[in-house]
Amino acid sequence: MTASRHELTTACLIASALLAGCGSDSSTATRVPTGTTATLALLETTDLHTNVVSYDYFKLAEDKSLGFERTATLIAQARQEFPNTLLLDNGDTIQGTALSDYQATVSPLSCSQTLAMYKVMNAAGYEGGGIGNHEFNYGLPFLSQVTGNRFNVAGMAEPSAQPTCKGPDFPLVLANVNSVKSAQPLFQPYAIIAKTVTATGPDGKAVTGTVKVGIIGFTPPAIMSWDKRWLDGKVYTVGVKETAEKYIPEMRAKGADLVVVISHGGLDDSTYSPSMENGSYHLSKVAGVDAMLIGHSHQIFPNATSTVAQFNLPGVDKTAGTVNGVPTVMANYWGKHLGVIKFDLTYNGKTWAIDKTKTVVQARSAQNADKTYVAVTPSIAAAIASEHQATIDYVKTPVGSTDFEMSSFFADVGDPGAIELVNQAQADYVARYVAANLPQYAALPVLSVSAPFKSGFAGGTDYTDVAQGNMAINNAADLYLYPNTVYAVKVTGADIRNWLETAAKRFNQINPALSTQQELISSFPGYNFDMFTSPDIRYEIDVTQPVGSRIVNLQYKGIAIDPAKEFIVATNNYRASGGGSFPGLDGSKTLYASPDTNRDVLIQYIKTVKTVTRAANGADRSWHFTKVTTAGPVVFHSAPGKLALAQAAGIAGITQLQADDGSGKSLALYAIDLSK
Repeated sequence: MTASRHELTTACLIASALLAGCGSDSSTATRVPTGTTATLALLETTDLHTNVVSYDYFKLAEDKSLGFERTATLIAQARQEFPNTLLLDNGDTIQGTALSDYQATVSPLSCSQTLAMYKVMNAAGYEGGGIGNHEFNYGLPFLSQVTGNRFNVAGMAEPSAQPTCKGPDFPLVLANVNSVKSAQPLFQPYAIIAKTVTATGPDGKAVTGTVKVGIIGFTPPAIMSWDKRWLDGKVYTVGVKETAEKYIPEMRAKGADLVVVISHGGLDDSTYSPSMENGSYHLSKVAGVDAMLIGHSHQIFPNATSTVAQFNLPGVDKTAGTVNGVPTVMANYWGKHLGVIKFDLTYNGKTWAIDKTKTVVQARSAQNADKTYVAVTPSIAAAIASEHQATIDYVKTPVGSTDFEMSSFFADVGDPGAIELVNQAQADYVARYVAANLPQYAALPVLSVSAPFKSGFAGGTDYTDVAQGNMAINNAADLYLYPNTVYAVKVTGADIRNWLETAAKRFNQINPALSTQQELISSFPGYNFDMFTSPDIRYEIDVTQPVGSRIVNLQYKGIAIDPAKEFIVATNNYRASGGGSFPGLDGSKTLYASPDTNRDVLIQYIKTVKTVTRAANGADRSWHFTKVTTAGPVVFHSAPGKLALAQAAGIAGITQLQADDGSGKSLALYAIDLSK
């Protein structure tokens, strides 16, 4: 009971700071007269990824650009501005930092403990949330425990025999993932929140009313590939469109005045498929949807200047924030923004109707116009101080040393310094397993691919950067960002070529005759730029050629690779199971699905090697650009002042053109001479 009272006290303190109130009863509200008006603002967070405080556990340093402790300030400001608010989360909430890994795998929570992320969300007064794809990363038993749910799935006790564990104080909804065992939704598909609002009667006097807000959640069906090891045979997904068409009429019949879709997916206007990753565009066309809270893509919507393809589709108004007329918001990621959809409502005697001419949609940044950041809400960090410190202590645990700075600043142009060690660890792990357990494959060569997981997407600090000297667990986490597990696939030489052709989408096609500046790097994610770093594999990437025709002189041990020759390639569960849509990698080629995470395998390998060196662990560059002379500059972006690292890695022809590329993301503009 003491712990419960303490948690409640902490919750009230934070809630007070956020003006959320504590202990209010939304069920008591008098009937309001026809013609009563009210303003209700939906507030959205998405893709928080357990960034509770403004802190980078990899760098062991403050990072003011992220953290829920700043989002909380935006929430408090919105609550002061609007008389009525409803705070909702979009998902990808419980995974993403060393803090989440620590609570899930290093020092797992007991049933009676509340996850740090949910602890501060409870205190902030969240009233509902959705489930993202990364919620499944630690498996169903963990997800069941920390969300306070009892899952009726194979491999777990019957729900009646499961304890009721501490979860969030608000409902989590997910409509498109069902249990194989019961054919019923894993979570409650929707919830109807009776929101007490202050309103203005037709006589101008203040009245209190109740708006019933229905929330329904969706997650990407691709979870079945991405987390196959946890989900296969236990759950299945159903199409988001048909699921919405099933439940929304039911929600209306139960009295929902407003229906809010919480879709952890972006916008895709291609032909609808029940398995499509980003189904929100099609959800907007389902009758009865009043608003959409979207996420997953780590983008900002609305954003009038956005060049992101999904926000420049027919029917999408990136200025007003509507998708096929439906007010829609995406609040970036890591707590960098707060989504706001403001409704003006009028009670017509039966339900609350929206005055669509007065709806306002915004994505509010935690960064001010002068590039400073809003202040933190101090009670957030105070609430998880012990968990935060325990995580720092964990990631400081020494495991080895390195004689060179291991970074991904120039991985896009060939530096293997932050990638080769990962490949070596994966290959060693898989080779030992095959030798011990799969003698029928002992004659096959074992290779490995990995990618620069941090390649500047979020700006100049979003790169792997492990300093020369002692290496600790946080450095391994920096080298391998995700909680993936090691998978091995059996592929042919032809498969390897197709794999590399897909990875080469990382680059734009360069026209050598153009005298104007050309951008080398495309929008293809850096975490999908798989590469080999082995003396046995050599290949060139010809960026003057179109996608699908760029891999040149692909060799294995100095000889053109045989398309029919078989190889074992160490990778991760995401890639092996279809993540990134690489040809032929759909789960069918998986030879070994390891229970061990890539990060843990890497940590063990560093402990074994003890001293990591450039010569032995960071110099095997398997690929180069095909040499070509261009009439104009070919440019790319990376952190400023890092040219010496490119030179140390032997990357020729790199110059820094501008220390500030003007993007506002602390990036510099570099040029590469492709003839070198």
